[in-house]
Amino acid sequence: MNYYIGAQVAGTGYIRHRDEEFTDGGKSKADLMRDFDVATEMVLSTIARQTDADWVSPYSAVNEPESENRFTAVFRCAGHAYHHVGQMIYLQREVLKNQ
Repeated sequence: MNYYIGAQVAGTGYIRHRDEEFTDGGKSKADLMRDFDVATEMVLSTIARQTDADWVSPYSAVNEPESENRFTAVFRCAGHAYHHVGQMIYLQREVLKNQ
């Protein structure tokens, strides 16, 4: 969300370090949840600022060739985030079940 919406639509200046996303295990649960909440708020405020013309503005980002406009990019990010939230819920339930 920080890269595809923040950097590409909202102009936050976020620089993605994709390889580190899969290897950085140094954040606490509280920090991860805070970062997720901050990213979600940024996306919601960015969505609220979009005009009809903004939604159809051209969009491009590394590793996102299918999104030709902002609406498609936001829609695809929402689906991707939903997938990850489902994974988090599943893992949380598995941890509780095995305690």
